[in-house]
Amino acid sequence: MTVDIKDGAHMPPTPAPHRAGVRPAERALAPDLARGIMLLFIVLSNTAFHLWRSEYGPSGWQPVTGGWLDHAVQFTMITALDLRVYPLFAFLFGYGMMQLFLRQTAAGTGERGAAGILRRRSLLLIVIGLAHSTLLMAGDIVGYYGLLSLALGWLFLRRSERALKWWIAIGAAQLVLVSAQPVISAVLHGELGTLGDAGADPGAEAYGADEGGWFAAAGTRLATGLFITFAAAPLSLVGGGYVIFLLGFWAARRRILEEPGHHLPLLRRTAVIGIAVGWLGALPAALAHIGALDVPDDAQSEAGALTVLREVTGYGAGLGYVAVVALFAHWWSGRPARGNAKATVAISAISAVGKRSLSSYLAHSLLFAPLLAAWGLGIGAHLTSATMALFAVGVWLVTVAGAYALERRGRRGPVEAVLRRLMYR
Repeated sequence: MTVDIKDGAHMPPTPAPHRAGVRPAERALAPDLARGIMLLFIVLSNTAFHLWRSEYGPSGWQPVTGGWLDHAVQFTMITALDLRVYPLFAFLFGYGMMQLFLRQTAAGTGERGAAGILRRRSLLLIVIGLAHSTLLMAGDIVGYYGLLSLALGWLFLRRSERALKWWIAIGAAQLVLVSAQPVISAVLHGELGTLGDAGADPGAEAYGADEGGWFAAAGTRLATGLFITFAAAPLSLVGGGYVIFLLGFWAARRRILEEPGHHLPLLRRTAVIGIAVGWLGALPAALAHIGALDVPDDAQSEAGALTVLREVTGYGAGLGYVAVVALFAHWWSGRPARGNAKATVAISAISAVGKRSLSSYLAHSLLFAPLLAAWGLGIGAHLTSATMALFAVGVWLVTVAGAYALERRGRRGPVEAVLRRLMYR
């Protein structure tokens, strides 16, 4: 308590200052490395979005045009990346939320104060996401995760580990039931032949193919961003999609990525089972896409059986990828200090991207959109799946180089620096 010298009146206690984020010495390799690799996966999975002159199949996810090399890239994308990267993103997002909350409370910040910091962060992410979608990329996910984190932080952040486990089980059950609904409905009505019928037309145009200019396209981008943020995000809460966030909450409380050596059996099982389930679940769709499997167009549509199967099994693949990175980080950390210098620099550079994941993610669009979009230079009209993948890897490498340069100078990413200042006031 402080005392006014003049009249002896007691002044209200000054609240203890909260922490201003994670310190460099507190960072663990696995979360940052996973985020850095995740951004490579994201930039690759977004490539089809920019091939605006290509014809797309019934699912709308990958083009049907190109030579054998393009089809090989499309097959790989469908099997390993499409509907598999965002579960990885969601898990790491939930993990980071809980990490921030636990760091703040361990430093003496009250639970309400820590939750308030995360609430400000969520609101700022919604603003950033809508600005991103309006200016550059309609398929932005930052606003989507901002709204989800706002709801999930309020509902689950301060719950016990036992309660988290119950809600994870409930969310998993919701996810399975919602995904199985088309099958159950078709069986009950004796209409298996119409399973997943969404009236899909093969050879559809890419989204945004007719963008005449930046201003003309801005309305479409904003409308899409608003839908993804304020419609798709709430629907994922109803459908059980929040379960992957809660798994991130639970894993952060167990410090699974900070201390992978204490969880090796769990990580090994998750890596093997998760990736196997994820890849096998996408295999029918990948084979159908390249014409190796004869499947009706309606089964391949966005609401079709193969897409539903890919989406559900994608959660396993996302968790499997996280587990592989954690196992690698454990192995890498145990190596002698005299290890390969080039490999050490590469790991440090990828981790630097992970530390600046939001800046790097937005940088992808700064490099992609003006060069590839119809309202920009329009280069996307001249690329194929294979050449687009090479372009995407090049974009990611540019962000790796930039992040590593900032790391060596001890500087944060520009967006992280602004976000941090606004979060912690």
